[in-house]
Order: sequence, then structure tokens, then C-alpha cells
Amino acid sequence: MSYNIAIDGPSGAGKSVLAKKLARKLGFKYVDTGAIYRSVGYYMYEHGIDVSDASAVEDALENVDIRLDYSCGGQQVLVNGVDYGDKIRLPEISMYASAVAAIPAVRKKLLDVQREAAKNHDTVMDGRDIGTVILPDADVKIFLSASLESRAHRRWLELLEKGVETTFEEVRADMQRRDHQDSTRAQAPCVPAADAVLLDNTNMPPDETLEAALEIVRAKLGELVK
Repeated sequence: MSYNIAIDGPSGAGKSVLAKKLARKLGFKYVDTGAIYRSVGYYMYEHGIDVSDASAVEDALENVDIRLDYSCGGQQVLVNGVDYGDKIRLPEISMYASAVAAIPAVRKKLLDVQREAAKNHDTVMDGRDIGTVILPDADVKIFLSASLESRAHRRWLELLEKGVETTFEEVRADMQRRDHQDSTRAQAPCVPAADAVLLDNTNMPPDETLEAALEIVRAKLGELVK
């Protein structure tokens, strides 16, 4: 029997950081679903596909093969055998990722990729609809959030550390647009599952967020978590 932990929430809440730390702490496999959608979004961006045209995206999708690789330790998303690396984290790709994520054909194609990763392994999976759609029977569901200002500031610093030239105002505006798009889309909106535990980490550093999440996991899984 495998255990699955779902971490959902808006952009910049720190889902990936928390999920990686939690997976490492528990000895689980980390599945970064945001990176999967960002990789598909980058493919569309690179090939000049208009992501507001669902039919064009569906046609392009026929030539896209998505695979997850863990041979190097962490997760790599291979699109037709190519790992785009940090290119998928560029601010403009956020909107591409959000746009393709709203297209049913894209979600259908990636659903099996994500569920297969959780089928035979203990996993921590983060995204926007893990607890509501991808893994509705997950053993633990956490909805991680923080204020817009806090999330935008974190993402801005992260991009600066990676050498990406942008401003806080640009990052905040992109994040605000994506929040609206993600939470109001008809297809799998970013909302808490009915049985998710809400965790606001606006004023929490990463280690404190991890400990709060561990407490939630301990309450659900008991002796499995020391």
C-alpha cells in the first residue's frame, strides 16, 4: 500500500519547497506537477502556439510526449526527451502554464502521468488540483497559501537568485493575473478540497512551514511519521 500526500495552493505559496522538504523527511517521492504544466506551456511558447486557441494546443499536443525521470535523484520533466530546466520558471511562462492547464485535453493527457507516479510509490505531490481531481483519495491534503504580497516577494527573490531580470511589480502583476485565472477557470480550479487542512504561511519561514505540515501529517498518518 502506498501513501499519498497532496499539497495544493496558489502560485508562490511555497508548495514546491514544502513538498520537497516533506518528501525528503518522510522518504517519499516528490512529484512536482507545476513543472509538468510549465514544461507543456514552455513547449507551446517555444513553438509559437497561441495558448488561447484550445484547438491549436490540442493539435500541437499530439506531437508531445511527457515523461517523468528520477534517475538523477530529483524529478526531471522530459518533453520529447528534452528537459527545459529553469526556463520553465520565467515569469511569462506562468501564464502559458495556467492557460494550458485550463484546457481539458491537456489535463486529460497529464492525468495518467501524475497518477502513475503515485500508484506504486509513497508520494508528496503539489499543484493546484491534486486533492480535488488528481488524487481525490489522498491520505493527507494540505492547502497552502499566503498573502499576495508575500508570495510575490518570494517569487521575485527566487527569480533574482536565478539571474532572471524582472521587477517586483511585474512579478506581483503576473501572480495576481494567474491567481484569478487559476481560481475561476471552469476546468479544475485552484480551490481547497473539502477535506483539506488549510495552512497559511504568510509569516512562516520554510522550516516553520515544514514543521506545521509535519504536524498535519502526523495527525493523519500517526506512527508512520516520527
